[in-house]
Amino acid sequence: MFNLKSSLFLALSFLQLSSVFAQAITKSALFIGNSYVYTNDLPTQIKNIATSMGDELITDNNTPGGYTFELHSTNATTLSKIALGTWDYVVLQEQSQIPSFPIGQVETICFPYATILDDLIHEGNSCAETVFFMTWGRKEGDAGNCPTWPPVCTYEGMDSLLNLRYRMMAEDNDALLSPVGQVWYFIRDLYPEIELYNPDFSHPSVNGTYAAALTFYTILFQKNPLDITYNGSVTPEYAMHMREVVKTVVYDSLAVWHVGEYNPQAAFNFEKLGDATYQFTNLSINAENYVWDFGDGTTSTEINPTHTYTLAGIYPVKLMAAKCANNDSTTIELTVENVGVIENQNNTGFIIYPNPVQNNSLIFSASEQIFSDYIIYNISGQMIMHGDLPLKENIISITNLTDGLYFFSAYNAEGEKVSRNFTVNR
Repeated sequence: MFNLKSSLFLALSFLQLSSVFAQAITKSALFIGNSYVYTNDLPTQIKNIATSMGDELITDNNTPGGYTFELHSTNATTLSKIALGTWDYVVLQEQSQIPSFPIGQVETICFPYATILDDLIHEGNSCAETVFFMTWGRKEGDAGNCPTWPPVCTYEGMDSLLNLRYRMMAEDNDALLSPVGQVWYFIRDLYPEIELYNPDFSHPSVNGTYAAALTFYTILFQKNPLDITYNGSVTPEYAMHMREVVKTVVYDSLAVWHVGEYNPQAAFNFEKLGDATYQFTNLSINAENYVWDFGDGTTSTEINPTHTYTLAGIYPVKLMAAKCANNDSTTIELTVENVGVIENQNNTGFIIYPNPVQNNSLIFSASEQIFSDYIIYNISGQMIMHGDLPLKENIISITNLTDGLYFFSAYNAEGEKVSRNFTVNR
């Protein structure tokens, strides 16, 4: 297990904290729920953790006792706070028992209202992210509903249903999931001495709220909880154990909880239309805005641009795909070979051979036309060699050419240029 007394940890702690503070982040979150959020003031606990890490969390909440998603969907305070549209995240927490009910009931009294709230969140701010608050099973199960619904008679049964149903809500609404219930499950299993419940066996103790705050901080800020030094009212030993669990369950598996899943992912391919003209096809997902850098000093904001290069070369084509404050980019190297070279395979004016060249001589052989001189270009369009063509057949020394692709341009008596590609491959 992680050891705070490790001499290495102590030696590096200052550097680690400096690194954390150098990457300070400010986020805002609205909490819509009930007494599970209100008890021990969960938003403030998350704010305190953020502050200890050099970050800032701006919060607001509406958490009347026993409130459900259905009640929140028509509550004037909830609706007005969501409509402000100033939130990076809006956290949704259903009444503690409802998601564990039989699926028919959940599909009637829970799921539709989760979607209504999620829709309102995105109407208020298309860039806001919904975060579902996965709660926990009651310490000894749901005694009140046990007689008519046996799966909730135990903690394990109730907790597994809550876990499943919150996963379903997150997936159905393309939302993030804060797996507090999953964290509690592992704390109960690994550290049974840590009491997570209030005496009512339902609401969180100070320890339970701290575990929830660690989970939310890790989801909202995506930082390693082992770097957190704030313990609140929890003993240092318990706090460290809980941070270890959150590191394993949450931070090491952020993708499982959909963190980053809905961010832009840049991708594209291309098709050559002509000598130096390319059609680029945008394959990005979760993006709304695009910037192309074609590597030759030109850019485009079209979704699927066409671009023509004026010089041969190797160009790093970069696409940046963005949505809200998130962006992703990808780069593909594009080799443009025959810019400014008229490649006329049907021209009978001359041939060059052998091709590829495997020694130091290239043979130029003309038919009926008279050619005056030649120029050899490299793949970047730079002139490498030039010379006269006094005969219909000329042997040209290419001793100084390295392996690669070249362009051979010959000029006839009228000054017209005819070109061929050749490769040196010794």
